[in-house]
Amino acid sequence: MRYILSAMLTVVGIIHLLPLGGVLGVARLQALYDVTITDPNLEIVMRHRAVLFGILGAFLIYAAFRPGLQLAALIAGAVSVISFLVIAGMVGGYNTGIARVVTADIIAVVCLLIGAFAYWKDRATLGVTG
Repeated sequence: MRYILSAMLTVVGIIHLLPLGGVLGVARLQALYDVTITDPNLEIVMRHRAVLFGILGAFLIYAAFRPGLQLAALIAGAVSVISFLVIAGMVGGYNTGIARVVTADIIAVVCLLIGAFAYWKDRATLGVTG
């Protein structure tokens, strides 16, 4: 079960690392999200978002091999992807670039659910409670 959890956290980490290229500039952000960015304020926010996703992705992959961090990684990953899916669903009308992100986040949710089950099963097998 531990290997399944590590694999799932790694997949979710890689999904979170994909936007990191956006830190390189507007052209990459526009390609990632199929949006036009002409406002420098939006560029700053989006490039910073890319950095934050890189940090979270790196943490998820690191935690994949650090059992003491795996629960925190599952929670952080779930908050990230579920919040995006909820916001995308509430706003609606998104383009094909955002639709790709929605698809990636659905895959990430499935991986996190599998990982959470593996985490729970591993702890139950070891007789750990709480």
